[in-house]
Amino acid sequence: MSTKVAVVTGSNKGIGLAIVRALCKQYQGDVYLTARDVTRGQEAENSLASDGLKPKFHQLDINDLNSITTAAAYFKEKYGGVDVLINNAGIAFKGADTTPFPVQAEVTLKTNFFATRDMLTHFLPLIKAGGRVVNVSSFVGSRALNKCKPALQQRFRSEDITEEELVGLMEQFVEQAKSGEHEKGGWPDTAYGMSKTGLTTLSMIHARRLSKERPKDGILVNACCPGWVRTDMAGDKAPKSPEEGAITPVYLALLPAGATDPHGKFVSDKEVQPW
Repeated sequence: MSTKVAVVTGSNKGIGLAIVRALCKQYQGDVYLTARDVTRGQEAENSLASDGLKPKFHQLDINDLNSITTAAAYFKEKYGGVDVLINNAGIAFKGADTTPFPVQAEVTLKTNFFATRDMLTHFLPLIKAGGRVVNVSSFVGSRALNKCKPALQQRFRSEDITEEELVGLMEQFVEQAKSGEHEKGGWPDTAYGMSKTGLTTLSMIHARRLSKERPKDGILVNACCPGWVRTDMAGDKAPKSPEEGAITPVYLALLPAGATDPHGKFVSDKEVQPW
């Protein structure tokens, strides 16, 4: 029987590192810590090794398509695919950041939505039967959704929205942000929020597609909110530790064989949330 494998993006620090740590203790298989910077990734790997844990490391920069395809080829050749994929890599501008909103919109969506979509485009075909895909999203995404104009809310929540339509909406948000027209267009004033609205919606689209195309494979795809966690990104005033933030992503990654739900849901504190 081939070795199972779990891959966590952006996992050299913060929630990603805490997810890897938890999986090393609980997952029956190889666990890959990934980072765009090889030195930082290897330092994180060594820090876990000093705690007696044995993650493996692979370079992976989700903003670099070549890096994604190289990693995908590696996991296909070595493991015949991937059993668990946790898309954790993401960015956020701090509240006090003076970067103009149009730039924040373009940069944030480039990583949190479009680059994560590239990951899914290349890795979903590698997910083995019984696999688990977890996209780390945020409650800020559902807040942003509730601030969209009703017609946009209806599309993001609809059962028949396609990936192509979703990509078009995300591009429209960025373009309107660049021209200063986004609020007039019915969009909220949050780049991070919209990037996560897109990611959660994409998770639901992929879940529906897999249920149709691979109905017998029992693959579960979900988006989740780790909560407000003390990290470089969220600051030191957040109530949760990275280890507490890792609980829900790890729970979804380790849903038992034969489980049928949650699937295509947005989950926080191990509970399905309204969308």
